[in-house]
Amino acid sequence: MNAQIVLRTGLPSFIVTLAFLFILRGLTLVGLKWASGGATQLRGVKDVVGDGMAAALFSGSVGQDVFRWLAARGVIDSFPSGLPKVAGIPVVILWFAGLALVATWLLVRTRFGNWIFAVGGDARAARNSGVPVERVKTILFIGTACCATLVAILTVLDAGSTDARRGFQKEFEAIIAAVIGGCLLTGGYGSAIGAFFGSIIFGMVLIGLTYTSVDQDWYLVFLGGMLLVAVVFNNMIRKRATGER
Repeated sequence: MNAQIVLRTGLPSFIVTLAFLFILRGLTLVGLKWASGGATQLRGVKDVVGDGMAAALFSGSVGQDVFRWLAARGVIDSFPSGLPKVAGIPVVILWFAGLALVATWLLVRTRFGNWIFAVGGDARAARNSGVPVERVKTILFIGTACCATLVAILTVLDAGSTDARRGFQKEFEAIIAAVIGGCLLTGGYGSAIGAFFGSIIFGMVLIGLTYTSVDQDWYLVFLGGMLLVAVVFNNMIRKRATGER
């Protein structure tokens, strides 16, 4: 639906997706309150999922035996009970790295990746060159929706419950991470690996704040500052990429 609105009206993708973010967020709040008698949370998700394939694919950690073996030999830190302080590699990390590798291969090694850059740089020129612009944009919107769904599944199974208010302001964090990674807001330039490292940098700084004595209410100040720095950095990359002075 977002893709068709963008293609038929010519509105910026950012505005359309942001509008539908608020629409769907509001519908989720209203619907969940109606279904749960006024609450914005739905508990017991882990009990329903149990220990099935979904739990193994989207939650927990892998390599637990290896980490216990390393802890027993003093290679990694362990608790007094002998259990390792790090139980294993979270599944979400594997999804994160795997999708970054697949996206990088798609952008760098395939014809469809060339089409993505062409459409992002100049849709009219791409269309004149024979690139199916409408199809490319539609596939990208669908792919983005699937990635958002994957993040929701991972988050819900990790927490064991849903919360309609969970994820507020994450849209800005996603923008900041991508821009820090070198992606142009205007499109046509960037890389999945850049966004990968941009999100790691942003996440390390964000999590690092929780281990300091800084008041956590400064988080919004930090978020706004990072957004401003990211936009300035983005503008510098755009000028370098386009040769603009």
